[in-house]
Parts: sequence; structure tokens; C-alpha cells
Amino acid sequence: MSKKPSRAPGHHGPASPTGPNDRVRLEIEFENTHHLGSLFGQYDQNLIALEGLIGVYITARGNRVQVEGEAGAAARARDVLTLLYNRIAQGRTVDTGDVHGAVAITAEASIDGLVSADTGLASAVIRTRKKTIAARSPTQVRYIEALARDSIIFALGPAGTGKTYLAVAQAVSQLIAGSVDRLVLSRPAVEAGERLGFLPGDMKDKVDPYLRPLYDALYDMLPAEQVERRLASGEIEIAPLAFMRGRTLANAFIILDEAQNTTPLQMKMFLTRFGERSRMVVCGDPNQVDLPNPGSSGLADAVKRLDDVEGISVLRFSSREVVRHPLVGRIVDAYEGPPQDG
Repeated sequence: MSKKPSRAPGHHGPASPTGPNDRVRLEIEFENTHHLGSLFGQYDQNLIALEGLIGVYITARGNRVQVEGEAGAAARARDVLTLLYNRIAQGRTVDTGDVHGAVAITAEASIDGLVSADTGLASAVIRTRKKTIAARSPTQVRYIEALARDSIIFALGPAGTGKTYLAVAQAVSQLIAGSVDRLVLSRPAVEAGERLGFLPGDMKDKVDPYLRPLYDALYDMLPAEQVERRLASGEIEIAPLAFMRGRTLANAFIILDEAQNTTPLQMKMFLTRFGERSRMVVCGDPNQVDLPNPGSSGLADAVKRLDDVEGISVLRFSSREVVRHPLVGRIVDAYEGPPQDG
């Protein structure tokens, strides 16, 4: 069994009190040296990323890691290393994306209690058959908590912030646990009008390319044979939004992706499919509306109407919380600003 550090990390360099801008050298001693290769990353890429993100200098010898820098930055780097070490000790993998996420998480004082040597952010994870998914941003922490707590959740923000991926993970986790009997995953196909007739093939051939992101997320959470079996049995259903009309979905986990491309009437239709003992998540990016009239998005209309309704949570992600390659966040920012001349 993997072991955690025998004590909270850190021999704090100078014993005398320091201010946040004083330079210090903190030492962390990890008990299990077998985890350090994963912690440091190939060619120390995780340590290099952490140094660049926080502005510290990290050295390692044996099972001891020293962090040198301004007191506040050094302490934060120590917390990040401890959080990541504990994830590895719990059998999870760590990459540079996790480093970026841990840095973002430790920046938010309101969730400071979640980052500890004992839990390793244990309260902000979702476990599925194939993997355990941990929060990589402060909003993801709140989102995971809402997914476990609230009946209807709106997740708003740019692509790459984990909105749909975490929703599918929570849905799969609840299906495995028996909390729901089935998953229903949907999105508008092609556009809000869902005009599919010009595409070749039968209806499945027409809509599958637009539902592919939902399939990809499922195969990431469950073994392929389980996905196929559950799709065949109806435990998991993936369908375009138009197929939701006239149904009541009880004891189900229901996800609507790309919800910004619904009209207000379509959104009302979808939300009123909600049945007993169900959970519903609506994901979308209000800044990427493909409707002929972007101002007529059903997502924006629903959030405006329902933001203060009890039992409904609204989570808003920013481009700073994109958990794909860091360059994706900068691309999102560039497109949200005015175009450059010349």
C-alpha cells in the first residue's frame, strides 16, 4: 500500500517570523521515494512547470525536496507538491496539467481547508471504473460539490474547462453506485434547428458525429465493453435534443451539452423532462452561440430566469480555468477581445 508523508511537509527554513516577500528555503521530506519519479515528471517537467508558475527554485536530493523563494510562493509550492504527492500515493497519475490545476487550486483561500496532507483534495474527486478525476481549478472544486448535491446545475464557460467531462464522470459514478438507473446524454445536432436531412446515411449516421464528444467521455470513464453493453440495454442513451420531446425522465442522470445552441422553447422543453429522483446538468458556452440570432439563446434565457431558484446551481468558468494546454486559455482570451489591427 502506498504511504503518505509521515508528517505535514516542510522544515520551514528560517525559524524566525518572515513576511510574504522575504526569501526562505523550505524543506519537504517524503517517505516513499518510489513516488518521486512520478511527482517530478519525465526530465523533471513537473518541477520545471511549478518553478515557472510560482517563481521558486526547487532542488531534490534523495527523499528531500527544497523550495527556495519568497515566503508566500515557497509555502504555496510546498502545498502543491504535497497535494500532488498524495494523489500519486492514492494511485493516481500526475502530469503538467495537474500541476497547473494544483497551482490554481492553492491560489484560492476559500478552499484552503481542502488542501491538506491527509486528504490530498479527497473531497473534490470523482471515481469511475477506469480512473479517478480530481479537480484542477477552484471552480471545478465547487462544480464537483454541486454535482453531488444539487438537482439541476448550469455549467457555463469556454471549451476545455471540464464542464461536460466532469458531468459525465459524475453520471457514470452514480450509475455504477446505483443512485440512478440510466444516463441520458444529449446535445443539439448541427444547429439549434437540428436540420439533419442533407447529411448522408440513416438517423444514427447523421447525428453521431455531433454526439462524439459524449461518447469519448464515456469511453474514458468505463471499459469499452461496458459502454457498448449499457448502450445496447438502454442504461446509457445518447441522443440529439429533438428526441427528448414528450418524455419524462425519472431516476436518471441527464446531461445537455452545447446548450447555448438551444432556443428558449427548446430549453424549456428539455428542463421540463426532469422527473423524480433525477439529476440534470446543462453545459454550454454563452460566448459561442451558433444561432442565427445569438441573442435568442435558450441557455442565457434560462440562467436569467433560474439563477436564484432554490435547488439550482449556476457555475461560471473563466478562460483562466481551461485545463487543456495552457495555450488554449490564451487563445480563448484572444478571441474574446477585440481583433488586432494590421
